[in-house]
Amino acid sequence: MAPSLFRQFLDIPDGTECHRKAYASTGIGGAVGLIWSVYSVTHRPPDSVLEGVARAGRYTFTAAAIGAVFGITSCFSAQVRGKPDDPLNYFLGGCAGGLTLGARTHNYGIAAAGCVYMGTAAALFKMGQLEGWELFAKPKV
Repeated sequence: MAPSLFRQFLDIPDGTECHRKAYASTGIGGAVGLIWSVYSVTHRPPDSVLEGVARAGRYTFTAAAIGAVFGITSCFSAQVRGKPDDPLNYFLGGCAGGLTLGARTHNYGIAAAGCVYMGTAAALFKMGQLEGWELFAKPKV
């Protein structure tokens, strides 16, 4: 499932079709949030069903929002700067995603750390993509 979600995102050239890019990154973020919420509800059971649904929704929708902000920011940055294959676009998208997380948690420290860490991770992902690194290794049979 993860390779197909990433393929959907990576098949769209950077700086083009920002709506599709944002849709794909929202799907990736939502999937990550859903997995995170399953672990949270499983390992720390809620007192009521309503609390479990609220926690699952909080994690899922926050991660989906971070993915959407990343996709929109990186795509618009590529269009405005005129450099579609630049890791700086992904750094700016990751930084905007980290700031979104900080806004959600109402914490400046999380916003600053999220900006640096998520931006760096996204830029490294783009550098790896440009240099041909494999995110998901193919099985050797």
